[in-house]
Amino acid sequence: MYFEADQGDGFREPGFSRERRLEPQITIGLLTGQDGFPLMVSAFEGNRAETKTMLPVIEKFMAAHQLPDVTVVADAGMISEANQEAIEAAGLSFILGMKIPDVPYQVGQWRREHPGEEIPDGHVFVQPWPAGPSSGRRDQRIYYQYKAERARRTLRGIDEQVAKAAKAVAGLAPVKRNRFIALDGAVKSVNRELEAKARTLAGIKGYADVGVMPTGGVFRLVGAVRGLVLPA
Repeated sequence: MYFEADQGDGFREPGFSRERRLEPQITIGLLTGQDGFPLMVSAFEGNRAETKTMLPVIEKFMAAHQLPDVTVVADAGMISEANQEAIEAAGLSFILGMKIPDVPYQVGQWRREHPGEEIPDGHVFVQPWPAGPSSGRRDQRIYYQYKAERARRTLRGIDEQVAKAAKAVAGLAPVKRNRFIALDGAVKSVNRELEAKARTLAGIKGYADVGVMPTGGVFRLVGAVRGLVLPA
């Protein structure tokens, strides 16, 4: 929420704005239930990062209602490493979006066993992730869900980026920031290995939890939260 003011006052301060505004603002923290119904609203300094507002809102709500536990549901963009550690340290249940830097074993195995086939829409791969003796965390489960529409959008973007990379490598277009361009000194090439991995992961989204609910419930809850606070 921004204010038509020239100077900040310690609470209303310029900060990150999706609308790229420069005026002083405040950051609003909204806590909802499983059905998306608002439960608590909090306000923070305008220059406080969104990733540092989650735990204070949750802890305040738990204290006000004397709750022993809540389930934290958040997309990967809202969860910093520090937030994850804080949630784990607090012993809270969670369903957290996670980045997928490499092709998960289950996904790769399915692709190898079904060459040329599309993963069924909505299919979920479940991977247990036991805690090690010195990991400092609880046992977790990782869910990798495939959505055909998400894959279609991702593959279209990959096609466009690879085509631009090929033109840049051929000298038909200037070299701009493109993850599919590999540079070895002055030699440019299209990174086909990265392209293959990106295509394999197209449509896959990952979440981790500590076994708080059945697989179907995880994605129904995630879908409700995304429908409320995130773009489709």
